[in-house]
Amino acid sequence: MEDRSPRVLIADDNAALRRVIGFTFTGAGYEAVSVNDGAAALEAAGLESFDLIVTDQQMPRMSGLELIERLRETPLNADTPVVLLTAKGLELEFGPLRKRLGVAAMVAKPFSPTELTAVADRLIAQPQ
Repeated sequence: MEDRSPRVLIADDNAALRRVIGFTFTGAGYEAVSVNDGAAALEAAGLESFDLIVTDQQMPRMSGLELIERLRETPLNADTPVVLLTAKGLELEFGPLRKRLGVAAMVAKPFSPTELTAVADRLIAQPQ
């Protein structure tokens, strides 16, 4: 990796949770960019590359799954690892999402933000 902080894009419509996640990532040495929905995340991902994208599943304007589908078509972030945050942990199956959309990890809500950064550290350390 280059001599720069890893960059993470955080997409979640819950402002308080978005701030906590961003604060935790920043404290762990990441550069965090936060947006409030999937459409804004897709716009950001079309303008700059990220080392990791963390997205909520249920958001207005564009769901997390729709975002991931569209990300896979963007030149800058088509291969960027994505962590899907979901309150529907028992309703969504990780295996098919990994195979169909390349979801790198799925984290069920509620979760510990420090556990999320541990997942991020592991994903970024893996060769892509």
